[in-house]
Amino acid sequence: MPIRVLITAGPTHEPIDAVRFLGNRSSGKMGIALAGACLHAGYATTLLLGPVCAPPPPPPVVTQRFRTCADLQGLLRTHAQQADLIIMAAAVADYRPKPLAALSGGKFRRSAEKVSLELEPTPDLIAEVASTRRAGQVIVGFALEPREEMIASTKSKIARKGLDACVANPLETMDSAVIDGTLVLQDGRTIAAPCTMLKEDFAIWVLGELRSIRT
Repeated sequence: MPIRVLITAGPTHEPIDAVRFLGNRSSGKMGIALAGACLHAGYATTLLLGPVCAPPPPPPVVTQRFRTCADLQGLLRTHAQQADLIIMAAAVADYRPKPLAALSGGKFRRSAEKVSLELEPTPDLIAEVASTRRAGQVIVGFALEPREEMIASTKSKIARKGLDACVANPLETMDSAVIDGTLVLQDGRTIAAPCTMLKEDFAIWVLGELRSIRT
């Protein structure tokens, strides 16, 4: 049976009203590249893809779309238990606007008055997946951090969320075609990519490094 891989990619869009949202600049390129690398490696791959313009890899990669953190949470609850390797590359919002009854189903109009939004934290999806993992699963995260603190922050994320590994990458990676990443393992080891790489090449490299975790 081929290795079953589940990958998340892209941003979330958390609605303010019927037309506005809070989001981020994630392009989904890294997760899409990882799905392509898994396809070429012969893995049975499911890609959960957020609201991005970039097209997903062709079948047999199975692509399901999400928009909000809640959408992605539902998809993860459906698919995570079947996966052998889970790679959480999506840039999920940490906060979302609290629903405003006055805006339910509609659009608020511009006026001279100030508008205040109250934000509430979103569920910690990667921690939820890790807490319900089954035996033998490998869970990998991504950490987008300022370069000077990204390794320390990534090690902390691994410990706090119960991950097997996490890719540390600097802030300038977002929406870029290239990545200068470091794979950090649960035991504290760090494996730096050999150079700044196109995300498609980095995906092949990091997938090769991850194979050693599963053997």
